[in-house]
Amino acid sequence: MTQIQKQLKILDDFPPVPYEDWKAAVVADLKGVPFEKKMISRTDDGIALQPLYCVQDWASAGDPSGFPGLFPLTRGTGPLGRAVDGWDVRQEVSAAEPMAANQIILQELGQGVNSIELKLDGAVCAGLDADDPHASAHCGRDGVMLYTSGDLNQALAGVRSDAATVSLEAGAAFLPAAALLAAVWEEHGLEASRVRGAFNADPLATLVHAGSLPVPLEVALGQMADLAVWTSSHFPRVTSARVSTAPYHYAGSGSVQDLAFAVATAVEYLRAMTSAGLDARSALRQIAFHEAIGCRFYQAIARLRALRKLIGKVMEVCGVEAAVARDIPIVAETSRRVLTQRSHWVNLLRNTATCFAAAVAGVDAIITLPMDAALGASSELTRRLARNTQLILQEECQLNQVVDPAGGSWFIETLTDQMAEKAWAMFTQIESQGGMLKAATSGWVAEQINAVEQLREKDIATRKKAITGVSTHPVLVEEGADHPSINYGALRVAATGRLLKWRRDRADQAPCKDLLAMASGAGCNGRGRAGDLTAAAVQAARRGATLGEMVSACAAAGAGKEAAVMVPLPVRPYAAAYEQLRDRVDAHAQAHGGQRPRIFLAQMGTPREFLARATYAQDFFKAGGIEPLQNDGFKDAAAAAEALKASGAEMAVICSTDTRYATEVETLAPALRAAGARLIVLAGNPGPNEARFRNAGVTHFIFIKCNALEILRTILGEAGVQ
Repeated sequence: MTQIQKQLKILDDFPPVPYEDWKAAVVADLKGVPFEKKMISRTDDGIALQPLYCVQDWASAGDPSGFPGLFPLTRGTGPLGRAVDGWDVRQEVSAAEPMAANQIILQELGQGVNSIELKLDGAVCAGLDADDPHASAHCGRDGVMLYTSGDLNQALAGVRSDAATVSLEAGAAFLPAAALLAAVWEEHGLEASRVRGAFNADPLATLVHAGSLPVPLEVALGQMADLAVWTSSHFPRVTSARVSTAPYHYAGSGSVQDLAFAVATAVEYLRAMTSAGLDARSALRQIAFHEAIGCRFYQAIARLRALRKLIGKVMEVCGVEAAVARDIPIVAETSRRVLTQRSHWVNLLRNTATCFAAAVAGVDAIITLPMDAALGASSELTRRLARNTQLILQEECQLNQVVDPAGGSWFIETLTDQMAEKAWAMFTQIESQGGMLKAATSGWVAEQINAVEQLREKDIATRKKAITGVSTHPVLVEEGADHPSINYGALRVAATGRLLKWRRDRADQAPCKDLLAMASGAGCNGRGRAGDLTAAAVQAARRGATLGEMVSACAAAGAGKEAAVMVPLPVRPYAAAYEQLRDRVDAHAQAHGGQRPRIFLAQMGTPREFLARATYAQDFFKAGGIEPLQNDGFKDAAAAAEALKASGAEMAVICSTDTRYATEVETLAPALRAAGARLIVLAGNPGPNEARFRNAGVTHFIFIKCNALEILRTILGEAGVQ
């Protein structure tokens, strides 16, 4: 009888296997296919992702990632991470009317949200009041209509900013918007040392996204620095500047590029702030980082850890101690680039993946966008689902309870180091060109992004990069999201009425007099004290100045100089090309009594023979909005042709095995054409038989790695879909 040992020693039965032995076994299984081609993938930035990582990939001796809270900050900014208080659950509020925004804010804060991101409308972000003639196309779009301290008071009624952080996104109007918020805080009688907020001045991100600023870029930087100096002395728990890589990310940048642009922008802002009189320690405390992250789960974790490591490197160069990193927040947000309009319920999973990655990476605050954010104004249901995604991951899954769970992972640590190293190299390249301002405005940044985006678009077109619910597993006809129609014209009329009444009723009819004098005189031209311009703006806000009036007054600092203008970076959602095809087909169907293009499945043989390629073909054509007509399969060409004729379809796709293709296509294709098929597609790579099949009447071939977008566009055009 075999006796079980009292002491189990697994290593005795399972000795370590050297990597070389494992690789040799894999190479043998590949049967001649190159290991590098089959087993190694690459990120958009060209970093090779190995199929297996082991101790040789990341030398842990000497603890290179350090202890949480110490340099190089890879493992977090504090020894306990987010274990004590969790991360900041922050939600974006963009309802157009101040009263509606207030209702959403109070609801969010009452249901577990810690802080709010007030996204101001397009008119505000351009520095315009609602009644400005140039504001007609922007009023109420994509944000809250906050033009006066009265509007802001209404939006924040019942909100205590010493308990909940208020974060602004005001585009080019960052200084006047900050002045309005500061005036409201003062009116509420809040103790300045306890107020928590973020003004988020980010002139460079605004310029590359919008394509213009009301003033020259150097003046905008001066105003940002002025705000930083004033904020540092008035609100110790408020940050004045934000470094957001979202505009680059939405244009198609890779993770390494995002990191390099973030560091380069931060250094530009630090230079402006220190030139205005802040020491490096105080200047760093004025900056918050904002990262839009997608669904590449492990890459997102490594990217956020690498960002902290790079921030730590900048701090070391500046001679700032590691403890200051706790005051430099990193905010992660669901990338709008990955959210789809079609199959928008899948966005719930994308939200979960991005939130999970950000939590594992240990960021300070997370914003999960509603699943219908790509469709317009979100509903109460989708906001609740976005909020609860965070709450479940934090309160039920307790993701914050483990400090840097990725720490020590050979894969994540290696990828973190590779991203940081490549990003630092790119940062030095940017510095050699004169800094991020010159690199962005010269077009160099756009060129770097375009190089990455072109490769990504190729992978999306060939479906190598799948977009679930859109390019793969699409739903042809889905129930639309419940979105209320918005009358932007009526919103503007109401906002204009409020503005007229506000201006008429205010006690001071020249509230920007001192601000204008400061801006045109000493303000940002180097002869006054840093912080005076912001102080004058806050005073103007107290006196009832509107946001547009303050923007105009601040613009006097750039009098005689050309305002900053450049070609803005485009916004390139992953699914845009496929969704444009679907929009074309939907419009065609609406104009033709609901009838969309249809394609007949010529499934030849038994299900075992045709099922794989028939499933592939259905997926392929649904991605273009084309309806596949299913059946049980056919034994011969005559039966298939008869069924096609009965269906009335003018397109057919042949689905079966290569063996059947070799003997049946030259009979089947002419029969299908005679039965009414103007277009005949074959599911499978024809290889050396392409010429034969084309001569028989096959017009298109679909197979793995073919350019699905190009083929679908061509087929839709030939089918009369304009």
